[in-house]
Amino acid sequence: MVLGAWDTFLARAETVDLERSSRLPGWRAHEICVHLGCWDDHTALADLIESARTGAHGTPPDPDAVNARVTAAHRDASREEVLAALRRNRDATARYLAEEPVELDTAPAVSVVGQVPLLSVVLGQAYELAVHGLDLVSCGAEPPPADVLQSGLAALVDVTGGLAADLGIVGRVTLATPDGGWGFDSDARGWRVRRVPAGEHEGPAVEASADLLLEAASGRINPVPAVAMRKLKVHDVGGLLTLAPIVQKVPGIPGGPILQLAARTVGGAGGVLGRLFRKG
Repeated sequence: MVLGAWDTFLARAETVDLERSSRLPGWRAHEICVHLGCWDDHTALADLIESARTGAHGTPPDPDAVNARVTAAHRDASREEVLAALRRNRDATARYLAEEPVELDTAPAVSVVGQVPLLSVVLGQAYELAVHGLDLVSCGAEPPPADVLQSGLAALVDVTGGLAADLGIVGRVTLATPDGGWGFDSDARGWRVRRVPAGEHEGPAVEASADLLLEAASGRINPVPAVAMRKLKVHDVGGLLTLAPIVQKVPGIPGGPILQLAARTVGGAGGVLGRLFRKG
């Protein structure tokens, strides 16, 4: 999943003018690609591996501060340098998957969302690459294919499940799309990620097209209009709210906007959104 997402993103990046402005304020395609690259002063995966090897000590990095530093440092990098940095990060991921001992996969690492098993952090690249692949569309790239979007959803579900288990939350959630989706079950002992066939979901679920789910989860769009237009449906809001402590612990977690939407909906259950959700 991760290497496929990398290969697709690289292929898209090679087709766009990196000087084109993107939909992200102040960011060109250049900045999108730079912050995903591996540089002499920014070796995110190597740092995560070292964190997992040494017991996951330290404070989670501030992603906004890191991104600002890296994009500023490499603002004038050439196109060739930017694409090379992307390839280095892809290759570093491939080496980890091929060469590191399997025991390291479940070792906790200090990530931007806290302590998460290293393999989940590596899979999280698929989410980031899917979302930024959607960002590159505003720069003229083709949209990410369905398999990359599904990989992004799988990564989102896995990390959310891990955080739920860490907080001892007993629950389950599904992200459902017309092409199938992903869900997790969690309790204090751990979590299990499951593939969900198209047209099937039980209990708490958020249902939409894969790209819309990723756009909503990443905060790229406000999910409220999508709910009002029935493009995004939330099933069993009460069950979904069992995950609310995750947002309190990690305010910037991917998927947070959906959980916050559910919380607002319950708070105003007599309103239009409350009626829409009850019909869901």
